[in-house]
Amino acid sequence: MNRQNDTRDEADTAVFGSEQMLTPAPTEYIPQHKTLPEIAYQMVKDETYPQTQPRLNLATFVTTYMDDYATRLMNEAINVNYIDETEYPRVAVMCGRCINIIANMWNTPEKSKWKCGALGIGSSEACMLGGVAAWLRWRAKRKAQGKPYDKPNMVISAAYQVVWEKFAQLWQIEMRQVPISLEKPTLDAKAAIAMCDENTICVVPIAGVTWTGLNDDVEALDREIDAYNKKTGYDIPIHVDAASGGFILPFLKPELKWDFRLKWVYSISTSGHKYGLVYPGLGWVVWRGKEYLPKEMSFSVNYLGANITQVGLNFSRPAAQVLGQYYNFIRFGFDGYREIQQSSMDVAQYCHRNIGEMKCFTNYADHLENPLFIWYMNPEYDKTAKWTLYDLQATLQQSGWMVPAYTLPKNMEDVVVMRIVARQGMSRDMADMLLTDIRNAVDAFEKLQYPTTSRIAYEKREKQYGKVFTH
Repeated sequence: MNRQNDTRDEADTAVFGSEQMLTPAPTEYIPQHKTLPEIAYQMVKDETYPQTQPRLNLATFVTTYMDDYATRLMNEAINVNYIDETEYPRVAVMCGRCINIIANMWNTPEKSKWKCGALGIGSSEACMLGGVAAWLRWRAKRKAQGKPYDKPNMVISAAYQVVWEKFAQLWQIEMRQVPISLEKPTLDAKAAIAMCDENTICVVPIAGVTWTGLNDDVEALDREIDAYNKKTGYDIPIHVDAASGGFILPFLKPELKWDFRLKWVYSISTSGHKYGLVYPGLGWVVWRGKEYLPKEMSFSVNYLGANITQVGLNFSRPAAQVLGQYYNFIRFGFDGYREIQQSSMDVAQYCHRNIGEMKCFTNYADHLENPLFIWYMNPEYDKTAKWTLYDLQATLQQSGWMVPAYTLPKNMEDVVVMRIVARQGMSRDMADMLLTDIRNAVDAFEKLQYPTTSRIAYEKREKQYGKVFTH
């Protein structure tokens, strides 16, 4: 058979009647021969079937739903590289507009036409940029004073996101951690100040702690830092890690001072692909003014009178997310964002209330500050339980839900919790389905005659190391 006829035969073969669907997918080497696109598509698509569907993933903060027009707009820009500003100058202009909008949302004092900020692949890159800027400013000042600059440190709650550990390791900065506890579940401002000295490049409070959903009190920290700086002559600044809270607080708690209304807040980072409501990956960082962004971190492009500062650790990056963010700002406006965030908060509060009423659980906090919360096993119930929260996670996963169980950070490693993150796309009906699945799972666990494997492991650890708080 000649090649032309062979190709025609392949094209006429049903996807599930093809030889490729009967052979294992490649795992080590690129296949020798070509595969028809519909067959390659099906092979890759089938790999995703055992996974949790994105909207049922209540572990992630990342946006899993955008409307059809937003999805279409981003798909049409999937081949656009943001960094090619000469070829795609209007994308750069839209990015500058997004930075302006976000900076003003955070009450920037900067009066210039284009506010000082930068685009990131996610909030992790945005955090890195904020941290690097603080480090470079501190180093430049120490050099100018003729003082050593080889031992920088930063102060942060022990409930930090892992990017800060990466930042500290990569730039060789000592990360001083303020412990948290059930009594003090957020950053203790006075304890943070006690860890500061002349080598402190910044203090990092968190708006929307990943572990707990709570907010550090940035206003209280600002007061403490102001008094400390006046006493010592230092100028230790604040970088606010607002990965989640940056798009929640302006809409749901506009009266709360956590942003550039505070004297020592020099930079703020957030995640556009979390409550910015854009598909991943997108982050933003904004500085109080251009004087707070070291010159060695930036370069500028001028197009039709728009002087747009370009800053980033990455070079090539997708432009589609910028279009998605700008679309959201136009599409929703302030009122739309407020309604969506309030809807997520309402769903989270509904789940929080219902889970708190179950005898086997205790909510970590009695109120919500963001659309997420954590809970743990009621200590009294836990004394006779034959199961753990890890068993509940596994059972829920069988129904497609991803509700994570994990231990809290340093000094609270024995506290095992579960977390629900409510986002755009999670409805009251979905919440009811989840709560029903949780109740059904608990009912089944309470009928167990023997402890589960994870419970046995927990009790073994308890005997070996002493009382563990709770599973």
